[in-house]
Amino acid sequence: MIYAKKGAKMRLSDKKVLIAYFSWSGNTKYIAEKIKLKVGGDIFRIETKTPYPTDYNETAYGIAKKQHEENIHPELKDIGDVSNYDIIFIGTPAWWYTMAPPVMTFLESNNFEGKIIVPFVTHGGGGGYNIVEDIKRLSKNTSVLPPLIIYAKGNLNTDNEIDNWLNNIVF
Repeated sequence: MIYAKKGAKMRLSDKKVLIAYFSWSGNTKYIAEKIKLKVGGDIFRIETKTPYPTDYNETAYGIAKKQHEENIHPELKDIGDVSNYDIIFIGTPAWWYTMAPPVMTFLESNNFEGKIIVPFVTHGGGGGYNIVEDIKRLSKNTSVLPPLIIYAKGNLNTDNEIDNWLNNIVF
C-alpha cells in the first residue's frame, strides 16, 4: 500500500508496522482492524491483567474515573514489544479527556525512541481531547503524526475517512 502527501510517497510495506490498541466496547478494535486491512502489519491488543467490568457505568464512572483522577496506570497482561517496528499505530478510546489508562501503561512500558507513532482515537462525543499531547509526553524522542478521530465505530464513510487520513499524513 502506498500513501502520499505533497508528492512524497512511501511504501508502508517497506516498514515494519504494528497496530496496538486498547478497546473496552469494541469500537477501537473495529477501527484497528480496518487500519490493519489497509496498511498490513501486525496487530496487538493491549489488555489489562484485571479486566474492566462489562457494566458501562461501573467502568466509566467508577474505575476509569478513579484511574484518571489518581493517575493510576493498570498492569497489563503483556506489555508488548515495539523494538522491531518502525511505525506504531496506537488506538485508544477517549476516557476522561485523555487516552485510556492501559494505553498509558503501554506507552510507559516500551521504548518508542526513533519510532513513528500514529494515533487513532474513538470517542463518544468529546473528540480527541489532549490525547496527542499526552502521547508525546509519554513517548520521548518519537515522531507523533496527526490522529484519526472517529465517533464510536464511525459511519458509512469510515473507510473513506481512514483512507483520507492515511493519504494526508507523511510517514
